[in-house]
Amino acid sequence: MNVLGRLALLFVIVPIVELVLLIQIGQVVGLLPTIALVVFTGVTGAWLARAEGVRVFFQFQSELASGRLPGQALLDGISVLIGGAFLLTPGVLTDVVGFSLLLPFTRRWIQRRVRGRLEKRIADGSIHVVTMGSGGTWGFSGGGPFGRPPTQGGAEKPLDPSKGIVVEPDEDTPAGR
Repeated sequence: MNVLGRLALLFVIVPIVELVLLIQIGQVVGLLPTIALVVFTGVTGAWLARAEGVRVFFQFQSELASGRLPGQALLDGISVLIGGAFLLTPGVLTDVVGFSLLLPFTRRWIQRRVRGRLEKRIADGSIHVVTMGSGGTWGFSGGGPFGRPPTQGGAEKPLDPSKGIVVEPDEDTPAGR
């Protein structure tokens, strides 16, 4: 699915499904219990997101203090942030996803799945990751749309350093000698 299709799913189809589910729940249990459910999940989600956010923050600090890179703490922080946003959005499906991202055991499962898909897409070349290493060298390749610098009239166009990207010229080009 392309980016436009995913955005359509996210901003059009999911809210419609959420609305239909809330209407059906309202028909079964009534208006006030449905509103109470939405308020309860929002308040509970905000409380849980705050508690997990504080726990992740202390985990982050602890890893830094012990001289380790806080990789898992960063993933947990991103997951808690996204989960909290989902819980503040009214709806049943978004609440399930939000609580799943806030609870540590389901959060780890989701993180493993996302990481596996990302690694697979990097390996098959559908995602290209470019990093700047300590020697001014570029990172690993996976092909994809970002594999080569943009061209202009057949010649490579260097990226603009003011945009946060620095391209060092090759040694065999006149600019690199």
